[in-house]
Amino acid sequence: MTDAINVKTNQEPVKKKSQFLEVLKRLSYNKGAVFGGILFLAVLLLAIFAPLIAPYDYAAINIKDRFLSPCLAHLFGTDHMGRDILSRVLYGARYSLLIGIGSVIFSAVFGIIIGAISGYYGGWADNLIMRICDIIQSIPGLILNIALACVLGPGVFNTILALGFEGIAGTARLMRSSILNVRKMEYLDAARTSNCSSYRIILRHVFPNTFAPILVQSTMGVGARIMLAASMSFIGIGVQPPTPEWGAMLADSRDFLMKFPYMCLIPGICIMLVVLALNLLGDGLRDALDPKLKK
Repeated sequence: MTDAINVKTNQEPVKKKSQFLEVLKRLSYNKGAVFGGILFLAVLLLAIFAPLIAPYDYAAINIKDRFLSPCLAHLFGTDHMGRDILSRVLYGARYSLLIGIGSVIFSAVFGIIIGAISGYYGGWADNLIMRICDIIQSIPGLILNIALACVLGPGVFNTILALGFEGIAGTARLMRSSILNVRKMEYLDAARTSNCSSYRIILRHVFPNTFAPILVQSTMGVGARIMLAASMSFIGIGVQPPTPEWGAMLADSRDFLMKFPYMCLIPGICIMLVVLALNLLGDGLRDALDPKLKK
């Protein structure tokens, strides 16, 4: 009996591993996710420090230097107004990332709140919210964004609002389905019996267990929003020239595609690389956060 007690007292307490560190560890095993994360971080840093890195003023016009091919003085060449393309690409990263991240945050905040109300309370509120989401999602995304942009007008902020509104329905539906999976769990019944308020239950017990799919969707959603913003700018209803957003740069240079292809290729490649990086990172996060794949 004494020996059994001594064995118990000599045992060291088991340390609970940090879930965040476990996710990072699993994420580090995915080479594609690591590459995507590094690439996106590099673009983000270039965008943040664009004023320090850009060799020229992105809006400076120099007619004498029109249509210069890439050279030492202008690494990415110049456009039809003599503006340095490298400087415009660096500043354009700011606008494209701002639109992508800002619209995803907008749709995530409202989508999470609406989806939480729908999934947790159910009843007539759930039916009403889901029918509204059905109507919104039945409209093609680009058509809805064009309609909203026409109502709100062009510009960076209005583009964020249009893209963010279009994404609310998808986020709300995902949040609702995640809550339905955990709503009848025993730990929620225990929280209810301990007189916890619905707000506290949702915030402290429900949301942490539904965070993973929202994070994955948001990561991939940034890339999708950047592409949609570029499409809207390209057809003239998004960000307007001379703002150096990547889609606006494509629209500005489309008349010179055959003679000076670098003017279109460089912003197009930037969009492709950022979207690729975010998709790789999103795939890696999905695998790292999936409890079925834990080792």
